[in-house]
Amino acid sequence: MLYLTKHFDFEMAHALMGYPGKCRNIHGHSYKMEVTVTGEPDPASGMVIDFKLLKDLVNEHVVNKLDHALVLADSVDADLIATLRKHYDKVITFPFVPSTENMLEHFAQILQPCLPANVKLYSIRLHETDTSFAEWRND
Repeated sequence: MLYLTKHFDFEMAHALMGYPGKCRNIHGHSYKMEVTVTGEPDPASGMVIDFKLLKDLVNEHVVNKLDHALVLADSVDADLIATLRKHYDKVITFPFVPSTENMLEHFAQILQPCLPANVKLYSIRLHETDTSFAEWRND
């Protein structure tokens, strides 16, 4: 079994409603994400997956949607969400608090079905800062 990892960077703001600390306020991060897949190389190409295909899939389904977006839980006041959307292009709501941990589980659910049948999502590591990250693994 071989493992391939592709690195991604994006900027995103979020707020953790209900959290008792500073992170309940809108704030942003320069996220660094590593997506690792596993599989056996195709005998014809010698590849598990073309890095360009992996890049395109992750960008289309995750990175491009979140880059420079404000992400909030859909439990936030609907009038506030409507006002924000009136003034800003990328206000996204999720049916969960957009913590790193919750976003990782969401990304895994989105990405696995997009991969070729012979390729499995192994892990996603998401750095909020240079020294803080969470990791989802398909154990």
